[in-house]
Amino acid sequence: MDQKADDILRRPLYVYDLPDQVLNSLSLKRDAAVEAPDTTKEPTKSAAQPQAQDATSGTSSPIVGSQSCSLCALSFATVQDQRSHLKSDLHHYNLKQKLRGRNPVSEAEFEKLIADLDESLSGSDSPDSDDDDEDSGDKESNLLTTLLKKQATLSGGNYNGAATNDQGDDEEGNSRKKQKGGGAQPLLWFSSPLLPHNTYFGIYRAIFALEESKDENNIVDTIKKKQLEPIPVPKAGPDGSFPPSVYKGPHIFLCMIGGGHFAAMVVSLAPRQTKHGSVGPLNREATVLAHKTFHRYTTRRKQGGSQSANDNAKGNAHSAGSSIRRYNEQALTDEVRLLLQDWKGLLDTAELLFIRATGSTNRRTLFGPYEGQVLRANDPRIRGFPFSTRRATQNELMRSFIELTRLKVREIDPAQVSKEEEPSTKAPSKPAKPSAPKLTEEEETALLHTSQLQAFIRRSKLPALLSYLKNNDISANFLFQPADSSQNYHAPTPLHLAANQNSAPLVLGLLVKGDADPTIKNGEGKTAFELAGDRATRDAFRVARDELGETKWDWEAARVPPAMKKEEADKREERERKEDERKEAERRRAEEQRLKSEGPKVPDGSKGRGKSLLDGGAKKSAQEKREEEVRGLTPEQRMKLDRERRARAAEERLRRMQAGGGG
Repeated sequence: MDQKADDILRRPLYVYDLPDQVLNSLSLKRDAAVEAPDTTKEPTKSAAQPQAQDATSGTSSPIVGSQSCSLCALSFATVQDQRSHLKSDLHHYNLKQKLRGRNPVSEAEFEKLIADLDESLSGSDSPDSDDDDEDSGDKESNLLTTLLKKQATLSGGNYNGAATNDQGDDEEGNSRKKQKGGGAQPLLWFSSPLLPHNTYFGIYRAIFALEESKDENNIVDTIKKKQLEPIPVPKAGPDGSFPPSVYKGPHIFLCMIGGGHFAAMVVSLAPRQTKHGSVGPLNREATVLAHKTFHRYTTRRKQGGSQSANDNAKGNAHSAGSSIRRYNEQALTDEVRLLLQDWKGLLDTAELLFIRATGSTNRRTLFGPYEGQVLRANDPRIRGFPFSTRRATQNELMRSFIELTRLKVREIDPAQVSKEEEPSTKAPSKPAKPSAPKLTEEEETALLHTSQLQAFIRRSKLPALLSYLKNNDISANFLFQPADSSQNYHAPTPLHLAANQNSAPLVLGLLVKGDADPTIKNGEGKTAFELAGDRATRDAFRVARDELGETKWDWEAARVPPAMKKEEADKREERERKEDERKEAERRRAEEQRLKSEGPKVPDGSKGRGKSLLDGGAKKSAQEKREEEVRGLTPEQRMKLDRERRARAAEERLRRMQAGGGG
């Protein structure tokens, strides 16, 4: 391979703007040696990524390196991608598999396991998502919890079978499955003299029309016809819109909805002109014609599934939370359908529609039927994403667009493929179950202690925690197991976890009564003090330093500031509480004065929603009233108000039950 070809392969190759040297050298590879490997088993390398491993080595040897996951046999182009993977359901699921002595699963196998669950994948952070009340990345998502419960309940179920894309309407689901290419391999492979031996270019089959992907004899000519001339970088107007000529160019629509999250984007396919030549619209260089994200609280926390799915299975619940979730489901449906109507012109002219809608409720939101619907389930342009996707965010849509439109490079070893295919030619025999590695008694005991201690800490049970440590003769510096899990890597000891949970009483108790060592560092080189997220928790370390004395620990190595008397910490906390109460009283007085002079504010809703509140005199929802009540309150005041609400609700239920029994 000459130097010029090597330079071309070093940068990302955009399918719609390929260099002539690459375009004129493509030749479709038809033999089974290339089609045999599962292209979704691990991330396929792009032309800009180093070829670090054999594509068929997904099960033969673990992937190691600074940007890899040996457990899931995956490698990553950036550290950010690796961190996102460590928070994903796939990684957490494989950790569970390892603890049970089972083999990890690939991305494709995991996708099949969760294909029929009504939740969205987790692990993608976005400022557009309202995730304050959701589980953190260190915890399993509702989808993973639901999957594990299903596997625990249903023994012997076929979890590896591919699930249909729709529920209820089999005929419609089968027709759409045929449109999306059925069971064909997701990537088309092409050989080129520019590539090293046994290395091939890959292009996703989904970016072609159904007739184009079937006509493999002319597939290279089809790729040549899809090449687009680079356009100057369009300048957006004051309102963020582009000139009309930009909207008339070729573009595609991408949409994801699930778990109360919705994200949609229309992206122009035309590459941009740059000073150093066109390199394709990758990441920030893509021209996004329109984008929008919504999030509504619709999923049942810690239980999994949408409220409508629970209502259909068990009947309507009558709790305040269920009413809020039903309201939010309808509000999300209205917002999504209104957005699709606003984008109707762009959607009607889009070349392809990539849609991920998890669950029958989300599919009804998009495909109806409803009056004036924009998307039709039988539209031949509709495609699914042929790879794993995470939570519906704008960043995830952009990542998916880049994955779809970037040329892949994979190295295939025919000898290795033939060796793997050889057992399948022999007479079928019952596969032997892999023997699960048996844990030693010490390992089982360590796992048990870990689960018990972490449960006490999360529930802030200091007496129970200290009693458990004493009764089982366990040091307060006990290291949680398994040590290589992401959570235990970040918080390896009870003191680290208590500080990370912002539990000041636990921190003080572990230091003073449990003799915990504050100088121990986690895998990131941080002490427990550096994980504390609020002043009260940090003050607990300073109070402990005062009570234990300067000679007990190397407080400088523990990064703990100078000692503080407990009375001083209490006075400061009381002073801050009074200051918060004073500010809240002033805010309430100012709000009362404003209401007297101006009257209540009416939100400016889109499409006349604000006007309807004035005309119809609609009252605020229960959720809006609760939000107004807690606005400006401290966390302690919010917890107190929440306890009072629950107590009143319990008293009301008890009163109704007594009244019903007496009648």
